Amino acid sequence: MTRAILVVVLGCAIGCGRTPTPTSQPNPLDDLEYPVGTFSLTERDGRSVTEKDLHGKVWIASFVFTRCMGNCPAVTATVRELQTKIDHPDVRFVTFTVDAEHDTPGELKKYADRYQADPKRWLFLTGDEKTIRKLLTERFKQSAGDEPGKGLDHLEALNSHSTRLTVVDKTGVIRGIYEGMRNENHPDAFEQGMKRLRDKVNELTAR
Repeated sequence: MTRAILVVVLGCAIGCGRTPTPTSQPNPLDDLEYPVGTFSLTERDGRSVTEKDLHGKVWIASFVFTRCMGNCPAVTATVRELQTKIDHPDVRFVTFTVDAEHDTPGELKKYADRYQADPKRWLFLTGDEKTIRKLLTERFKQSAGDEPGKGLDHLEALNSHSTRLTVVDKTGVIRGIYEGMRNENHPDAFEQGMKRLRDKVNELTAR
């Protein structure tokens, strides 16, 4: 199985509304090398953000939506914890909404404020829904949620999006993928994954 296919399988395995089974132990991938590429999205303060704004920074990407009643709060809480533990000036946190139709900059600002997100270090991005879906699935190799339809309403469809965190290096290349929420069946695996994430960030910031 190729590396890209493996990432797709693992990235889609755990979604916002799907609780991991006892056999689905988180399996970090921290030896990756593929580019995010170009993008242009809107931050919660209304300004445009592109990949160039993150050049020279190591960043940790997450994928949520503000109306999520499933696992998004747990993922965002993980990023908030990382924000307190990783204080390197060259590290950023970037959260992409998978519900761009609803998550305007104003909605994202309210959500960010709820989690005490530092606007200088933690970005919340929205934009055209099709553009974001393509970015997540084709560049990050992560699930953006099921397509609405076939008996699923919009929010139900989005509940299957990825709960993983992606580490991107200073040149915009993805270097690692880690589970973003605790699994009660494997409590130690999450902590081990977070340590590996922080070690990866330290490695990349030192370059």
